[in-house]
Amino acid sequence: MASPRTPRPSAGPGRPGVRPSGGGVLNVFSHGILVLWALMVGVPLLWVLWSAFKDSSGILTDPWGLPTVLHWENWSNAWNEANMGRYFVNTAIVVGGSVTGTMVLGSMAAYVLARFTFPGNRFVYYLFVAGMSFPVFMLVIPLFFVMRDFPGTSLLATYHGLILVYIAYSLPFTVFFMTAFFRTLPTSVAEAALIDGASHTRTFFQVMLPMAKPGLISIGIFNFLGQWNQYLLPMVLNQQEDKYVLTQGLAMIALQQGYENDWGALMAGMVIAMLPVLVVYAVFQRQVQAGLTSGALK
Repeated sequence: MASPRTPRPSAGPGRPGVRPSGGGVLNVFSHGILVLWALMVGVPLLWVLWSAFKDSSGILTDPWGLPTVLHWENWSNAWNEANMGRYFVNTAIVVGGSVTGTMVLGSMAAYVLARFTFPGNRFVYYLFVAGMSFPVFMLVIPLFFVMRDFPGTSLLATYHGLILVYIAYSLPFTVFFMTAFFRTLPTSVAEAALIDGASHTRTFFQVMLPMAKPGLISIGIFNFLGQWNQYLLPMVLNQQEDKYVLTQGLAMIALQQGYENDWGALMAGMVIAMLPVLVVYAVFQRQVQAGLTSGALK
C-alpha cells in the first residue's frame, strides 16, 4: 500500500531556493547603471588614447575613426616642443613633496586626536572637520596675498610654496579619515610597546603606523589623485611658466591650438597627464579597497 504523499510547501518569498523577483530587477538595474557608467568613463579615455596617434586632419575629419597610421611624433612634440616633460617633472616634485608631507603630518595629528585625551581634543578635531567645508574659491585671494607678503621672501611661483599650500589643502580630510582609522586599531599592542619601554614616538612609527598601512595607502591615493589634478591653486599661485604643472601646461596647449592646430600633440599630452594616475590606481586598487573596508570589519 502506497504511503500518502506529503504536500509540497507553497512557494513564498521566505522559502529557501525561491528567488524573489524584486532582487532580480534590482540586480539588472544596478548592473545597467554600472555598464552605463563604465561606458561614460571608458569611451572618452579610449577616444583620447587613439586620437593621440592621429594627426590633426584625421582628428577633425574622422574623429571616431581608428588611426590608419600611427603618428608617434605627436608624443615627441608634446614632450619636447610643448614642454610636457618639464611640466611632468614639476608636477612630480610638487605632488611627491606634498603627498609625503600630508601623510606624515596628517597621520601624526590623527594619532594624537584618536588616542590621547586632553583639553580641546574635540575642538581641534572639529576644526579639521570644518576645514573640509570651506570651498577653495573663498581662500584663493587671501592665500595669494599671504604667500606674496610672506616674511622674508615671496612664496609665489616656488616649489615649496605650492607644496605647503597642497599640504594645508589636503590635511583636513586626511586627519578626518585617519582619526577614524586609528580608533579601530587595538590599544593592547600600543600598551604592550609602552610597557616594554618604547617611547610614544617609537610606538607610533614602529608599531601603530605599520598597522595603519591600509588606511595610509587609501588616503595617500586620494591625496595623490586630488593634488595631481589640481588646477585652480597652481593657476593662481604659480604664474611662472618654467614652474608650470601639468594641468597648467595642458590648458596652455589647448589655448595654443587655435593658432597651431596640433591636436594630436594635445591628445598625447592628455594621455601623458593621465597615465600616472591610472597606473597608481591600478597598482594599489586592492589596497584602496582594503583600507576603505577594514574599519568596518574590525
